[in-house]
Amino acid sequence: MKKFIMLTSAILLFTYIFPTIGYAKGNDIQEQIIYSILVDRFNNGDHAFSEEVRLDDPYAFHGGDLKGIQLKLDDLKDLGFTTISLSPIMENATDGYHGYWVEDFYSVEEQFGTIEDLKALVREAHKRDMKVMIELVNNYVASTNPIVTDTAKSDWIVSNKRVDSTNEPWLDSVIVLNQSNPEVQNMLIDVAKYWLHETDIDGFTLHAADQSNPVFLERLTNELKTEKQDLYIVANVLLDKTPDALLQIPSIDVVENPELSKKIVEVLSHVDSPVSDIFHTWQELGNRNGLIYVDNKVMDRFAQVAGMNGRDDVNTWQLALAYMLTSPGVTSIFQGSEIPMYGVGLEETEKLVDFNSGDPDLKEVYSKILSLRTNFPALQYGDTELVGSDHGMLVFKRTYKDETMYIAINNDSVLRSVSITDLDSNLQLRGLLGDDIVRQLDNGEYKIGLKRESVDVYIVEENSGINWAFIAPIAIVLVLFLVAVIYLGWKQRKQEND
Repeated sequence: MKKFIMLTSAILLFTYIFPTIGYAKGNDIQEQIIYSILVDRFNNGDHAFSEEVRLDDPYAFHGGDLKGIQLKLDDLKDLGFTTISLSPIMENATDGYHGYWVEDFYSVEEQFGTIEDLKALVREAHKRDMKVMIELVNNYVASTNPIVTDTAKSDWIVSNKRVDSTNEPWLDSVIVLNQSNPEVQNMLIDVAKYWLHETDIDGFTLHAADQSNPVFLERLTNELKTEKQDLYIVANVLLDKTPDALLQIPSIDVVENPELSKKIVEVLSHVDSPVSDIFHTWQELGNRNGLIYVDNKVMDRFAQVAGMNGRDDVNTWQLALAYMLTSPGVTSIFQGSEIPMYGVGLEETEKLVDFNSGDPDLKEVYSKILSLRTNFPALQYGDTELVGSDHGMLVFKRTYKDETMYIAINNDSVLRSVSITDLDSNLQLRGLLGDDIVRQLDNGEYKIGLKRESVDVYIVEENSGINWAFIAPIAIVLVLFLVAVIYLGWKQRKQEND
């Protein structure tokens, strides 16, 4: 608790001197920390009975709804999340709990609530300075969608086209839309504009953007940005590698980075793996600032993967959060990770979030690290440079305007250290997480040492030397105590002599 109070004080001081608002650049998606929600598997706020809710069937609705999300906004805000991203909420075919079997693009799935519930959720989020995004399904419709049976719209679909459903098995039964057809494009653009204006949402996630027609995507995103310039647009990627064509559309703000995300999981789920491997992967990808994550609705839970390798939840998540939230890009955290939740395969990973469980130490880690990202512009917009590494330990720095921050992550099983040689004299590094102070050595270097499986984030400040303001009161108390002891001893001897 003492360290948390000191961290909070440091952040408040920094934001007073360098207010974040001064760094706003129109669309501020780089400042956002996204909490990704699978609506049906998050929280049940309306317990009305429904025959479609079957808790014993992992491929049926489980009761999560929009009201349930609204009830948890304060908790998410307290943890430090700034944006919630919802899975598709449009009316689906029977058992379409995931949202990808769209039957009506203009209606809310009744299992999730009503459009008034969605509007209320957005209003309440905005009251808390939080953003709301929804996932937009552009590629497919359910086989029961009226478009499929309308003979006048036979050229709206691509007949007999199979979808790669390796990562998302529910795509086995979808019908592919013909996005080269101008009428289909017009319909999908109208759908997006409808939800944008009706509900006042702040952004869209374009599902399976890597399987979409790039010409259509550019038209769609350009028109949406014309409607709302600061709208967030995130491109979801189903493949293991992001197509170059997707990266060339300037009206898409962030594209998922599966290559880097999987490298983060690979390294940080194993102790002693060099964190520098993640950094080098980022460099090999052209320093791409994409959407990064360690799990999502189709991946095995990160806590499970790390736990199977003998790793501790709190330490492992501290390492992962520190890397994702201090490095370039935008971070997305899947629902329940803050508890944490475990599981392998869809039947386990997509369970309703158990809010009655949870590790308070892990939630404190979330609050600390998320607050750093939110309050320090250098972590949002700063240039990134590798400082050095030592086996499993990495130090890199972020520089923005006149501010520089150093991030140290030790994924090793023993204490490691890295020296900094490019800092001027009469400075010091103050750790915001570990309450550590690093001063210049006689050889002119600043040496950051971290114990095993730990992290710290440092700000650069003038060398404060000995903290007399802190030491003086303690010294005075000690002197007074010694004087009192001496006086009482003298008084007792005097009484005995008398």
